[in-house]
Amino acid sequence: MTLLVLGLVLFLGIHSLSIVARPTRDRLAARLGVTTFKLAYSVVALVGFVLLIVGYGEARLDPTVLYAPPEWTRHLTMLLMLIVFPGFFSTYFPGRLSDVLKHPTLVAVKAWALAHLLVNGTLAAVVLFGSFLAWAVVDRISAKRRPLPSAAPTFPRRAWNDAIVVIGGLAAYLAFALWLHPAWIGVAVMGG
Repeated sequence: MTLLVLGLVLFLGIHSLSIVARPTRDRLAARLGVTTFKLAYSVVALVGFVLLIVGYGEARLDPTVLYAPPEWTRHLTMLLMLIVFPGFFSTYFPGRLSDVLKHPTLVAVKAWALAHLLVNGTLAAVVLFGSFLAWAVVDRISAKRRPLPSAAPTFPRRAWNDAIVVIGGLAAYLAFALWLHPAWIGVAVMGG
């Protein structure tokens, strides 16, 4: 559990600089240079991500069960996950859907975390998914009060971007649900 918590502190901590210390973040970026700052930011995020994956994997070997989710939550989880992949896609393919979602990545993270809290009742799952859910809620509230960051690289705004978001998002959803989740996570999503 220690690696999981350390990974979360690094990963969510570096992603929280804009929330809690925007002026410090900006000064650090100016002092180091934007490229060096982004490289350091990426390294910290990557190390945190690896640690939280390894830590969660280790915690799954000897789980502490907090609650036993009812079977019907699997269906609600599948429904919530339908939001996740199109949400991520709409971050990079601006269109009407990204306008509606306003902060599509945060919407996707919140849906992903809530969906996984519904079907995972272990302490490690609550720590992992609860942390991501809380972070995304705080980041969304904070986004209303801080200046907009420089825009992430996106594809040009086009009329067909919404179709790309929906079709690509649903294709990614099916690929992950049918093949990637069982292969990478070791948990069958459909029929298991």
